[in-house]
Amino acid sequence: TGYYPQQVGRDALPNLPGGARGGRPAWARLLPKLLRPLGYRSYLSGKWHVDGTPIQSGFDHSLTMDDHGRFFYPEKTTKDDVVQPPIPRGTDYYQTTAITDHALECLQEHASKYQTQPFFHYVAYTCPHFPLHAPAADIAKYKGRYDAGWDAARQSRWERIQELGLVSGSLSELEPEIGPPYDFPAAIAELGDKEVNRELPWDSLTDDQRAFQAAKMEIHAAMVDRMDQEIGRILAQLKSMEVYNDTLILFLSDNGASAEIMIRSDGHNPAAPLGSAESYLCLGPGWSSASNTPFRRHKTWVHEGGTSTPLIAHWPNGISQHGALRHQVGHVIDIAPTLVELAGGEWPTSFQGHPLPPAPGHSLIRSFQSDTDEERTLWWLHEGNRAVRRGEFKLVAAKGEPWQLYNLANDRAESHDLISGLPQKAAALQAEWERMTAEFESLRQP
Repeated sequence: TGYYPQQVGRDALPNLPGGARGGRPAWARLLPKLLRPLGYRSYLSGKWHVDGTPIQSGFDHSLTMDDHGRFFYPEKTTKDDVVQPPIPRGTDYYQTTAITDHALECLQEHASKYQTQPFFHYVAYTCPHFPLHAPAADIAKYKGRYDAGWDAARQSRWERIQELGLVSGSLSELEPEIGPPYDFPAAIAELGDKEVNRELPWDSLTDDQRAFQAAKMEIHAAMVDRMDQEIGRILAQLKSMEVYNDTLILFLSDNGASAEIMIRSDGHNPAAPLGSAESYLCLGPGWSSASNTPFRRHKTWVHEGGTSTPLIAHWPNGISQHGALRHQVGHVIDIAPTLVELAGGEWPTSFQGHPLPPAPGHSLIRSFQSDTDEERTLWWLHEGNRAVRRGEFKLVAAKGEPWQLYNLANDRAESHDLISGLPQKAAALQAEWERMTAEFESLRQP
């Protein structure tokens, strides 16, 4: 939508609900509705974690994955808003491949029937979200790869990050006192002594724990590997359509790695091969911390480990400098205004005769060509975790904890709290967070 989810009812505010209970206002149209008047056809393949249905929201074709606990035989998917029969057990179905199959189906139809029209395709892979499910052949490729553990993985990744010049500062410390964001003691008990729900030093684990944890990361890597292979199929399709060089491809994740540990859907059979349909495993805090190197904390929190993810933009004929880094701060709210501008449109200022609230999303087009020096304010609130960033300074607090202040220009790992030395800066940012929160709540009042 170009708006924060809290502005449009998708996530909660202090005094207002979110999710399906929040209700998205009619003026908060999804991107396909904004692109259709510009001549675009829109397609969705993958996860649909939004209110409404895709076709009603402006997509021309869609395949949604609404069963988030089964990669091998999901029981609920929809195609063009029609519920599909469950996938029978015993087939070679795998959700990541099925998402790509549908994307290719849409692109092939577009090439044959609508080649004079531009297209927007939202491909939302469900992997590598838990449960850790992957084809056995993909898992086998990573056997033994992670036996050295998450401490070694963090250090190796940090060294590589420094070589590439991606992040300044230092590597965050492990936080063994911070476990998963939700407590599921029954799941931990069912998974047994091999599971570890804290980011403990690797050498403090038992041999059985280290073997179990390394196996989990092998599955996680296999899930990412399979996604890479499937993206390759989509790129090959774009090349066959002779539109590859003129197509902007954006790749991003919706949040940092997850420390959650739970058991859902069909449960966990400890006798089943790990990563198979009968198992139910989650990455957990140790590997989540390694995946978030060098940042602190995980999905659900609004520290950098929860919110900071890469954005890769690929557009051979539209981005002059290939393989370059950009340091401009962006947010998922920027995707919609970026694509509307690229499509030749203007961001709407009214809806059905009523003025629209200013959209916080900014077009990223200038960043495609060079670093920009735009200073902007970004705001977060999720399940009591809150933050605000203005320029290089970020004020952040976990639920029930006091505010902390960091200078992200030289401390992306949020290791050195500056709040005692810069109380006026912290107070100003806190006032801004409170102002924006009150503004968003007033926007949603009937």
